[in-house]
Amino acid sequence: MKILLLSDTYSEHTEKWALGLANNGIKVGLFSFNKASYDWYVHENITVFFEPDTKINAESTLTKLAYLKYVSILKKIIKQFEPDILHAHYATSYGLVGALTDFHPFVISCWGSDVMKFPNKNFVAKSILKYNFKKADLLCATSHTIEDYINVVIKTPVSVIPFGINIEEFKPKQVASLFNVNDFVLGSIKPLESLYNIDILMKSFAKLLPTYDNLKLLIIGEGTELNTLKELCKNLGIFEKVIFMGRIPFKEISKYYNMIDVLVNISEYESFGVSVVEAMACGTPVVVTNVGGLKEVVRDDSVGLKVKVGDVDDTATAIERLINDKALYEQIALNARKHVIERYNWEDNVKQMISEYSKLLSKNV
Repeated sequence: MKILLLSDTYSEHTEKWALGLANNGIKVGLFSFNKASYDWYVHENITVFFEPDTKINAESTLTKLAYLKYVSILKKIIKQFEPDILHAHYATSYGLVGALTDFHPFVISCWGSDVMKFPNKNFVAKSILKYNFKKADLLCATSHTIEDYINVVIKTPVSVIPFGINIEEFKPKQVASLFNVNDFVLGSIKPLESLYNIDILMKSFAKLLPTYDNLKLLIIGEGTELNTLKELCKNLGIFEKVIFMGRIPFKEISKYYNMIDVLVNISEYESFGVSVVEAMACGTPVVVTNVGGLKEVVRDDSVGLKVKVGDVDDTATAIERLINDKALYEQIALNARKHVIERYNWEDNVKQMISEYSKLLSKNV
């Protein structure tokens, strides 16, 4: 089987899907509007056909005028690679380029903002998205939350395939830590962008610090808010207690979940929450906002704690419960890993996607 993925090679999500398929014997081609930060795609079953030296802002209105150029490039790649299936990972930019090739079978996987935010821009945006969906032979979503957003645009069956994790990689394990054994470490592993409310986490951290001097905060990720967040740390008087790690290669990320005591993901909205599932698999309790895919993953208080969006006091209170209640902490850690194994095993998710591919190909025989 040969699959041509239209997907951002800079993204860990693309890395996981491409390697997951390739490790199952599928020939994978890659077409990306961005450039990977490291050569994760060195694999006998993976070929990169298009990857620019600098990122193409495929979501801007001006770039839409140049789409015919990229469609032409993609059609040449299709002719060269002869894929069995064209699969766009992101419903807008990659979805549009894929739709305009008129290649079938065509699959679109929705990631989040492409269906949760993009169609709300204006009538044209919603029309583009609807056009892409109508061209697709299969629509996929990582959560029922995203499925609901898709069905606002178009009423059609959606295959919900969770973006699970490798439970043998993401598990409780001993690692060389950046922290002392007596430190209680809060962690955030998200892009440094405003919608992820990392400033709320920092304010909650500052609120707790006078009572719990052994608290530390680990921030992993990069983004436009980096300097603003560093300045906030200084203003809050917590800068010496915070470590900014930048972006970490995906193959190394599991060890950082095992360095922290609580993962805090208090996004304004979230389509699924991959970092939350990864932390839970490592037996690291999570504090999340009660929104979208997060409340779907953290189904109840037995597997994690939920808080209100943008609420410093609520967030601090949830963290403090996990600091003080050892029994609660340990029970959540055990329940969370079990929950992930039952529902978000990456091997099962990859097999589910391959099964969907096979169904499509059998229809087109």
